[in-house]
Order: sequence, then structure tokens, then C-alpha cells
Amino acid sequence: MNLLDILSPDCIAVPLKATDKRGVINELVDVLAESGKVTNPEQLKDAVWTRESTRTTGIGHALAIPHGKCEGVNDLTMAIGKPAEPIDFASIDGKPVKLVVLLASPLDRTSDHIQALARISRLMYSEEFREKMYNAEKPQEIYDLLHQVETASAAN
Repeated sequence: MNLLDILSPDCIAVPLKATDKRGVINELVDVLAESGKVTNPEQLKDAVWTRESTRTTGIGHALAIPHGKCEGVNDLTMAIGKPAEPIDFASIDGKPVKLVVLLASPLDRTSDHIQALARISRLMYSEEFREKMYNAEKPQEIYDLLHQVETASAAN
């Protein structure tokens, strides 16, 4: 799974305007809708929020990966947002979140959805990579960091 296949530079928001969990989710879904990747943003917001309400996607290390599946999404896609200030995401380690990666997929793409979640988690496991992502100040910086790591991974 190459994340560049499901992410475009226009789906990266730095800094996010939202200052709370629900606002961040809504803002990132709106980014996907504005880029034409989601046909029914309200349906996706409901799907992601329903998932978030059952168990936090704040996975620790200042990262959250909210995600959802619904009919209003035609292809697996993602948006990345960096809050202006770290926000409370009810993370499992109790620490605020510095980066949010929202993943959206159609109902019938469960395998791809899980592979994308795993790929994001593997990349962000590297403290060096995480810190570079957290320190990025522009959307293109985040995209370029992902491009570098995905290009290196494809070469191996």
C-alpha cells in the first residue's frame, strides 16, 4: 500500500482551523469533499464520528487516525491535518494530538482500508519520521516527507 495513491497535496491542511476533536474530523472531511473525493460529506462525518464514539482513534505518540466507511466515498482516500496547537483527542496515552490522518473508504473496501491503517501506523512508528511530520509547517512539506518515504519503500 503506497499512501501517495490515496493522498493528494490538496487534501493536507496545515494548520487546521478546528480546535476540538469533532471540529477536526469535520474539517478534514470537508477538505476531502472540496477536492471531489467524497460525494456525501455528512454521511462520512457521521460514519467517522460513530466509529470515534465507540473507541478513540488517538493511538498515542501525538497521532490520531480517525476513519470511516460509507457509501458517500467512491475510492479509498485520506486527508491529513495538523492542528495549530495540540488538541485533546482522548488518546490512549492521554497526550494531545499533533497530527490527524483521516482515512475514508467505500463500504466494500475493508481489506484496503485495513492495509492503509497499517501502513500509516508503520510509518508513524518511526520517531524520526513522526517528528519531521509534526514539525512540518506547510502542506507540501508533509506531502514531500511522505513522497520520500514511499519512494524509498518502493525501491526496496
